[in-house]
Amino acid sequence: MTPMKSPNSRRAFIKTAALGLSALAASASALHSSTAPAVGPVRTVPDPDAKPPGSDIAVWITSPKQRFAAGPPIPWQPASLTPSADSIRLIEANKFQDILGFGGCFSGAACYVISQLHAPAREQLLHEMFHPSEMGLSVHRTCIGAADSAATLYSYDEGDPDPELTRFSIDHDREYILPLLRRVREINPDVFLFSSPWSPPGWMKWNKSMLGGSMSRQYLSSYAQYFLKFLQAYAAAGVPIQAITTQNEIDTDQHGQMPACTWSQECDMEFIIDHLGPLFEKTNTSTKIWILDHNYVYWGRVISELDDPDFRRYANSVAWHAYTGEPSMMSKVHAAHPDAEMYYTEGSTDYNDPHYQDDWIKWSKTYTDVLNNWCRAGVAWNMATDERGKPNIGPYPCGGILIVNYHTQEIIRSGQYWALAHFSRTIRRGARRFESQSQAANLAHIAVENLDGQNVLILTNLGAARTIQVNQGLSSAMVPLEENSIATLVWK
Repeated sequence: MTPMKSPNSRRAFIKTAALGLSALAASASALHSSTAPAVGPVRTVPDPDAKPPGSDIAVWITSPKQRFAAGPPIPWQPASLTPSADSIRLIEANKFQDILGFGGCFSGAACYVISQLHAPAREQLLHEMFHPSEMGLSVHRTCIGAADSAATLYSYDEGDPDPELTRFSIDHDREYILPLLRRVREINPDVFLFSSPWSPPGWMKWNKSMLGGSMSRQYLSSYAQYFLKFLQAYAAAGVPIQAITTQNEIDTDQHGQMPACTWSQECDMEFIIDHLGPLFEKTNTSTKIWILDHNYVYWGRVISELDDPDFRRYANSVAWHAYTGEPSMMSKVHAAHPDAEMYYTEGSTDYNDPHYQDDWIKWSKTYTDVLNNWCRAGVAWNMATDERGKPNIGPYPCGGILIVNYHTQEIIRSGQYWALAHFSRTIRRGARRFESQSQAANLAHIAVENLDGQNVLILTNLGAARTIQVNQGLSSAMVPLEENSIATLVWK
């Protein structure tokens, strides 16, 4: 998780963000185009070359009145030459990045509370969350050792210095983490897993602790082997990992309150260029290396690292968090390195926030913003915690997509869950984002085309009820939006 200016600043940040729905509505008024940066002026006349829609629009709505509920189909009609002020222009010819998918983190906390559900309830929940015919969540994070959302502090090689990693073991994960990951992969064989460490083993750091501190250069070679052993052990256990980030939130020690590790840019580059990258190359390891795994404000560091061709040879993908900075900062990186891939890899709820269950427009706008600024995936923090945000060895009140009370077997779905449903249930792997333009205030929008030619438009209404005119080529449709709602529109 990300530090602010004091140990309790994240609590204040999350509460402010969750409670400030009206502030979100105001900030959304500047959102005009789904491109980042914008491509050309907003078009005011129909494009005669655009292909006509081949079906009516199917609609799913989340609002204060309903949760991902099907609405009546909306027909297309001839487009008006004078579109409404509350209108969107779709320009399918302008296509951008492809989409990998959506998901959350199988932290130690998440794996534990889900494993404590009775078998029938657990199977029903896993089917609902991960089966392609349901939520279809398919891009997930795992933890390399303990994160803050875990029951115990551990790495895979604890004790005195062990440069040869003779005692390396993933046995801790065999009780409830690996079984759950295997079951999720059985339910959805197309699951993409990436893994992040919150800290190297303590003996690899100057402070000799997993809590806070920074990496010691003398153990960079051993740490590269540590990653390789982790990947090999997980694959042998039936859980192959497709990508790793080298450090969760690379520029914070979290005041020594939880597993964390700071890496200077120089040390980070040395690790990847001289150790991890060559080791993966030598061993034919196909797992990708993602960098940063931290906030938007570090965009300058990312550009500087990617400017080095030796670095970019091994790492050309960036993982982002949204706790400080603006999504448009990712577009600065894209402008400098358009071949770099972007992934949004963490966004946390607060389990005791009074809006935990109804802040779907905040999260829908978050996922809209990251996709409109070149991200290929949107991944939440904890998949689940208990009703007190536990297990947790860190200082922050982090919740999950779900609250699982394993004493009562009750499952509570967050606003973040309902926002994810609008994206993961309709946007398929390989979909391509295309341009949508609007000058409507308090409206976030994202448009994609699935591989089968199906179009998806997700509208997030951050204000009062109204009707939006959607224009595609020579056709238009009038889409009613409820107050503080999400509407997902699907058509061929």
